[in-house]
Amino acid sequence: MAKKNSKKTPSNNIALNRKARHDYIVEEHFEAGLVLEGWEVKSLRDHRVQIGESYIIVHKGELIWFGGQITPLLSASTHIHPDPKRARKLLMHRREIDRLIGQVERKGYTLLPLALYWKHGRVKMDVGVAKGKKEHDKRAADKERDWDREKQRTLKHKR
Repeated sequence: MAKKNSKKTPSNNIALNRKARHDYIVEEHFEAGLVLEGWEVKSLRDHRVQIGESYIIVHKGELIWFGGQITPLLSASTHIHPDPKRARKLLMHRREIDRLIGQVERKGYTLLPLALYWKHGRVKMDVGVAKGKKEHDKRAADKERDWDREKQRTLKHKR
């Protein structure tokens, strides 16, 4: 009997921010690179990152990612003193940054990290331009999601 191939194809996703879609209405997505140190890349390969409570601000015409935590590996070098919550710069084209600055300052939107993933061996971040949901919007979304689940259950049982 032939041995089955038990290797799974590796997922490109490193981390997802599921809470962002619940708390905000995401209107646009942008892809940005990250300026990282070597120990951070090694930790990202081990999925040691949290982006749930993080946010992106504009500072002196640059995008900075705050609040994201990359936990260092225990086998990190001894001559490096890693800071898990340091601010990290995002890399985007100047036109895209200017467009985001305009939306954030004029229209009252906010910038959120939605996902971290690998693309051609580099770490990329999915940046969302979002507007906060009100409490009644969240309740309506929950009700609609529950109704969709119930419809699927009834259709499944009728077959």
